Amino acid sequence: MTGVSAAEPRAPASTAAAAEAGGAAPRALRNRRRWLRPTLLVLPAVIPVAFVVIGGVGTTLLQSLGLMPLVGAAELSTAAFDDTDELLTSALLSLSIAVVSTAIAAVVGFFTAVLIISGNVGGRIVGALGAAAVTVPHLVGAATVGLLLSDSGVLARIFGVSPEAWPALVAGPTWFAVIAEYAWKESAFVALIIVGTLATRITSYDETAAVLGAHRSARLRLVLFPLAAPSLLVASAIAFAYTLGSYEVAWMLGQTYPEPLSVMALRLFNSASLTARPEAAAIGVITVALTAAVIAVAMLGLRRMRAWR
Repeated sequence: MTGVSAAEPRAPASTAAAAEAGGAAPRALRNRRRWLRPTLLVLPAVIPVAFVVIGGVGTTLLQSLGLMPLVGAAELSTAAFDDTDELLTSALLSLSIAVVSTAIAAVVGFFTAVLIISGNVGGRIVGALGAAAVTVPHLVGAATVGLLLSDSGVLARIFGVSPEAWPALVAGPTWFAVIAEYAWKESAFVALIIVGTLATRITSYDETAAVLGAHRSARLRLVLFPLAAPSLLVASAIAFAYTLGSYEVAWMLGQTYPEPLSVMALRLFNSASLTARPEAAAIGVITVALTAAVIAVAMLGLRRMRAWR
């Protein structure tokens, strides 16, 4: 009797385990299919992008290390990175321009988005102007800012200031015209990104906060900004990456020395001496590393945001 009574409980346990094992397999299959379908859908877009990015960055890295020379034998070398003083000066200049212009664009873009979301006539006009500004190429924008701010430009003529008395806003030591062009263009981009994110859900939250007695500044601080923060961070990261890597605005409106990284890389790449190509590639590698570091920090900050989670 003892052996029979001890064996009886094991039968239901084994049956339950078998049933559980039998149910786990279809569940794992369903999970695998749930991940497989979106993965297959994004592959046509991911593969070309990965091929271009990895191939381009890899080729640039090999050229900077002397492993893919245009002339001579391949030899591992870090000689392209040896001019540390020049590279450090250009890197700090590029970071300064990118940080200042991105910060101005983020602040102006956020408050522009708040004005557009308000829905009044002024907001609609600003929204139309912002959409029009995004379509203007940076090269055209740089030419426009140059004609506006130069010592013989439109503003100097309107205010009747002689070229000698007009401050050096274009090609001056403050890089004012370069920062102004980037801030103008990227603030419109940031505003449209925030408006696109908040347009469908901000009304209910804002009205609920107003009904509960929150005044305008409290709604801006406790409702609008937290909801807009993920979009603001992503748009600012994109604007920073573009500003750091683009060259046309700094080339047209900036000083000839010191040069930002992008302008220096273009000058060396177009140099008549083919031996300058590794130096241009080294500047490209430094620019990619700086951009990747800033994007990584932005993504870590994004994951910590409550509105993103």
